[in-house]
Amino acid sequence: MDSINKQQREQNHKNLQGSEAGRKIKELAGENNTCFFCTAMQAGIPFTVRPMAVQKMDDLGNFYFLSANDSFKNRDILVDPNVQLLFQGSAHSNFLSIYGVATISTDKELIKELWEPLLKTWFTGEIDDPRITAIKVETVDGHYWDNKHGDAIALVKMIAGAISGKTMDDSIEGS
Repeated sequence: MDSINKQQREQNHKNLQGSEAGRKIKELAGENNTCFFCTAMQAGIPFTVRPMAVQKMDDLGNFYFLSANDSFKNRDILVDPNVQLLFQGSAHSNFLSIYGVATISTDKELIKELWEPLLKTWFTGEIDDPRITAIKVETVDGHYWDNKHGDAIALVKMIAGAISGKTMDDSIEGS
């Protein structure tokens, strides 16, 4: 049996670079600004995963978070700054995996820029809480899975493909 990729009539793989990659990262991660933030990614053992809200994304594809200086996440980053961010925008599209290097900062101006009132839930001292740190994840590599023409057309193609028995997948992926 042929691979599904060999059955495609349309291009289903496109690697992106530069500003085009930055726009795609921002588009997919912006669908849902919550991700799984993964640390302690050593071979042969489960890595540590926790949900995190992205406070900011820049045009270079970097991500910014706020975190407590005494958190396990911060401790993991101090041991190994390599992290993975996993995003899911919808049930059938807008998936993004980012591999990057995290740095921890206590820059008060950056923390002020990233602050929002809901964060009082975790930082009871509010914006002046001495435990607040900013984490920047600089994107090194990434992979995305999406559809080319929107969810409605992708659904129509899936149904038509199921009825006809032909691959009519509307997906696209790349690095």
